[in-house]
Amino acid sequence: MHSKTLEHPLCRFGVVPLGREALDELLAGYRRPNDKVSEWMRCGALQPLRRGLYLAGQALRSGPVCLPLLANHLYGPSCVSLDFALAWHGLIPEGVVEVTSVTPRRSRRLGNSLGRFSYQHLPLHYYAVGQELGQGTDGLSFLITSPAKALCDRLVLSRGLAPLSRQLMRQWLLEDLRLDLNQLDQLDLADFRACLATGFKSRQLSTLLAVVEALQQETLQQGLV
Repeated sequence: MHSKTLEHPLCRFGVVPLGREALDELLAGYRRPNDKVSEWMRCGALQPLRRGLYLAGQALRSGPVCLPLLANHLYGPSCVSLDFALAWHGLIPEGVVEVTSVTPRRSRRLGNSLGRFSYQHLPLHYYAVGQELGQGTDGLSFLITSPAKALCDRLVLSRGLAPLSRQLMRQWLLEDLRLDLNQLDQLDLADFRACLATGFKSRQLSTLLAVVEALQQETLQQGLV
């Protein structure tokens, strides 16, 4: 990379999204900061993500973009969950193209040149349960649900999925989601109980807890965990 590129003031941000406030601080010495922002966007030094949110241009980034971190910034408050989180934790086999998140705000879908992002609404008291910090290969941290909370979210947000019997819940987990039995030890039963304690979708979540606990016992006996 050319030394002049390395000296660009946007290099300091790497792959971390920056808001307009950060740009204003960076351009405090310019008489016309808006003109400079427009210039940077025209030459590719600055990539707009949505109104008021940007990313340093590809040539100025320190590595690949961390999509879960980007999802946190694009629409918030939000937390990566559902299929993307299940795949991230290794619970389901399929790679997930869309970064899926939950939010206490209204549901929304966003897209840009870096990917597709979806956000599904959950009540605040339930949304706040089971959140943790994930870490990408670049060392950047982002907000993601625990494996158990991601599974709970997947259940309660599945449209048309009425409260299931234990047999049908087991079928949903093993056949529809293709849950990896070798990863069941990641599912902390305390997280399921914390979700249940909110009173949200308690019938569905109590059945899920019972089935997961039974599966954990079975796999432990079989020596899979």
